[in-house]
Amino acid sequence: MDLRIFTEPQQGAHYDDLLRLAQRSEDCGFDGFFRSDHYLAIGDGSGEPGPTDAWATLAALARETSRIRLGTLLTPVTFRLPGPLAIMVAQVDQMSGGRIELGLGAGWFDAEHAAYGIPFPPAAERFDLLTEQLAVITGLWRTLPGDLFDFDGEHYRLRDCPALPKPVQQAHPPVILGGTGPRRGPALAAEYAAEYNVAFHPIDVAARQFTRVERACAAIGRDPATMIRSLALTVAVGCDDAEVARRALAIGRDVEELRVSGLAGTPSEVLDRIGQWREQTGATRLYLQVLDLGDLDHIELIAAEVAPPLR
Repeated sequence: MDLRIFTEPQQGAHYDDLLRLAQRSEDCGFDGFFRSDHYLAIGDGSGEPGPTDAWATLAALARETSRIRLGTLLTPVTFRLPGPLAIMVAQVDQMSGGRIELGLGAGWFDAEHAAYGIPFPPAAERFDLLTEQLAVITGLWRTLPGDLFDFDGEHYRLRDCPALPKPVQQAHPPVILGGTGPRRGPALAAEYAAEYNVAFHPIDVAARQFTRVERACAAIGRDPATMIRSLALTVAVGCDDAEVARRALAIGRDVEELRVSGLAGTPSEVLDRIGQWREQTGATRLYLQVLDLGDLDHIELIAAEVAPPLR
């Protein structure tokens, strides 16, 4: 199982915090370093020193790492127009030497839109935006050199676009979709996604959603085995119960709740729990949500005691 580190910088972080964690994650052998794409702290807390932009962060990390894959879970379609986003991701893919992945979603956090003056249409319209953005972004990336790209949608219209620059990865960087919707999400994933992610939901919900995605793939003649199944779970690992409790307290979570909804415990306990998730969902990739960005010892412990048996 691939293990990736997943961060939530909107809860309070400087770029330097993310750089230290990304470089340590790479040194420790993790497959990827991903971040959320939010502009406002979620839940309690001031969010100080303030948000960092996801794609500005990834561009910088692309130049200061060499192996680890980088991306978002998930970039909301409400934040950026699809044409400029395609340029942005392609450029960062070039800057990284072909290590970028684009997680794209309909968005959900209305408060951050209100706080920063970003329009937040109803859910159905946001899914319409997602549908068109996927068509535009992948269409631009797939356009052959010298050809022009046109698109006529309800929300976006492109004329005589040179579809430049091109990403390093061909046909294009992997697209990640996610969520628990019954129809539109799985259908879009079957058409466009290399990976489907279910984040912070119980095992039975994740298993049901992956079944929906599998059926959506089969409905259009796609081999479901070509879709990577991934999970995102909050993690608190410690050498003993006291260290687990300390790490859970540092992120404001209850240990027993985390044992059920996430991954909490000693390395052997966490490995057993990962085995349950893998067996019941078929997931082959796991995003470990690390909320204490300064606890580099946590990363090293997971890399030394949890990761090796999963390889």
